[in-house]
Amino acid sequence: MLASLLDAPLTDPDLTYEPKYDGIRAIAEIEPKGRVRLWSRLGNEKTGQFPEIATALEQWARRLRAPVVLDGEIVALDNSGEPTGFQQLQGRIHLSVEKGGRGSRPLFSARTAFIAFDVLRERRADLRDRPLTERRAALERIFGPARSSTLRISESVRGDGTALYTRALASGWEGLIAKHAASRYRSGKRTPDWRKLKIVHEQEFVVGGWTKPRQTRSCFGALLLGVYERNSLVYVGHTGTGFNEAELTRVMKLLEPLETTQCPFRERPKTNERPHWVQPKLVAQVKFTEWTADGKLRHPVYLNLRDDKKPEDVRRERVSRLHAASEGRLKPDVRLKPDTTVNARASEVASSLSRTETNAVVDQLSAIEAGRRDGIITLPDGGRLNVTNLHKVFWPKQKLTKGDLLRYYALAAPFILPSVRDRPLTMKRFPNGISGQPFYQHRAPDEAPPGVRVEHVRGEPTVPARFIGGNLKTLLYMTQLAAISQDPWFSRVGSPETADHVALDLDPAPDVPFGRVLDVARWIRDELVSIGATGVPKTSGADGLHVYVPLPPDTPYEAGLIFCQIIATVVAQKHPKIATVERLVRARGARVYVDYLQNILGKTLATAYSARASAYAGVSTPLTWDEVDKGVRREDFTIESMPERLREVGDLWKPLRASKGIDLSRISKYAKVRPAWTPRLRARQGIR
Repeated sequence: MLASLLDAPLTDPDLTYEPKYDGIRAIAEIEPKGRVRLWSRLGNEKTGQFPEIATALEQWARRLRAPVVLDGEIVALDNSGEPTGFQQLQGRIHLSVEKGGRGSRPLFSARTAFIAFDVLRERRADLRDRPLTERRAALERIFGPARSSTLRISESVRGDGTALYTRALASGWEGLIAKHAASRYRSGKRTPDWRKLKIVHEQEFVVGGWTKPRQTRSCFGALLLGVYERNSLVYVGHTGTGFNEAELTRVMKLLEPLETTQCPFRERPKTNERPHWVQPKLVAQVKFTEWTADGKLRHPVYLNLRDDKKPEDVRRERVSRLHAASEGRLKPDVRLKPDTTVNARASEVASSLSRTETNAVVDQLSAIEAGRRDGIITLPDGGRLNVTNLHKVFWPKQKLTKGDLLRYYALAAPFILPSVRDRPLTMKRFPNGISGQPFYQHRAPDEAPPGVRVEHVRGEPTVPARFIGGNLKTLLYMTQLAAISQDPWFSRVGSPETADHVALDLDPAPDVPFGRVLDVARWIRDELVSIGATGVPKTSGADGLHVYVPLPPDTPYEAGLIFCQIIATVVAQKHPKIATVERLVRARGARVYVDYLQNILGKTLATAYSARASAYAGVSTPLTWDEVDKGVRREDFTIESMPERLREVGDLWKPLRASKGIDLSRISKYAKVRPAWTPRLRARQGIR
């Protein structure tokens, strides 16, 4: 039985309240005389992964006269013996009976416990049709003698959950579970009879400015938020979600009279769009999931403006709250300010939260694939996504599956999402893996799941809406549709006519060694250096290599295309035996084609960190120029090896995103022979 993410009051005589434990849900089948098996809710056996729990249950079961089936949670314990976060169980995911038998010493240092909260069967009686109150009484009677540090019963209170709520805040729990006292146990069903009351953060922030809107959005893109520290306004983040058109218009009317040329923040923040500063007189109520380790808001959502709070009184609050509908009947004075030790633990969690979130998604995908069934994964922001056919093989040689691809993208998401953010995407779908027939798809489905970003791109008459990159759900949904690579435009959906960068695509003829591709990349680098420009190299993930060059703001595609043609032509003229700009395949010979024609509006290349439908399951991998000089093997960068590389070298693509762009004016002095831009050539290359 599963709980729904719905609000519930903290005081209700018909409800019972329990802590929401952050572990692995498990059914324990216990036979008399000691036979025990632990099962996950997806039907995967967990007995060998938790031998100390199995041993404790076996010892208790020797006193049983009849079989019992329990429902509960496997949790890790901290140094004081209290349940702690799921990340402490990560090392147990791949533990097997062979590595550690039930009676052996656990191979991992983290202590664990089984916390039972329901009983489904006793002797021959199926208890699921009985009310929760009866099942709870039976659980306490049956399981009572087994209680120990390893075997426990969940805390449960009837009618008033405020005390548990206060402890949840102090202890950093995920929240509470509210269960209707008369509820029957409905196996496999997610019902409102059980409700998850998740703790969120919410407080007031001073508005210090706004950013220019993107795409078709009106008024502003995001509010710039801050709190006061020692009489200085400190920037803590921005929020652009939570607004409807009416609220955008209302807030904008209040912002415009306050506009000023002076930044009100202690340090001027970096913004994605041009900022407008305001006198810090407005206060916004915002909810968010967490403070990051560097003091910024994670996933902030605008709620409303406050006229009952003075801006100069706004400080960073160290409180957590339930959803407003749950907290509405809770007296304000029960909110608890945690002590410094709790805050220190929260900072440690925040610093590793992104990895924890992606690992949680990976674990869900692994469990679904292991069960060879379809399923639903829960994303870090609370969204949910259906995934199917994860066991389908996409790369036959390596026996890598659709599930492997989804897990790679979940792990690589912190790196790939900034590269595709706000960019229209084209799909090349491989429903039967790389051995099957692929097809291109520009149009997004008419009914994409909530949270998947889909928008119309200005100037496209035949494509009603495209996927727009930038969030995890969009990335995984496209992968669910069997789009192996992520192929974004060079421009953003709000300014489709201007490119942020250009690329030279180095495409070797068959049997041309990759070493020659690296030679051409070095020559391109040398030409760029000669005019004071920079390039960032990456493997294509297939046979070739790309060199990207950052452009200054508001550069039209045509200017970038001309720049690339000049560089490519000079390289081909200087090294005619190895490099060529010939478009006809039969005219290229055994050379590397330097393709500059990818720099046309609507054309795409696989982005950095994108998986590819290559025979070796390649990934388009950013390189350092030292690696290009020393030489690399393109086959070394795959969806299997890439996560480890990301941990070692970090985001090598960040310099391209952070660059202000090259000085395009230098190209005219550099080029000795300008390309012949005849009307026919321009038309053939799709240039307006």
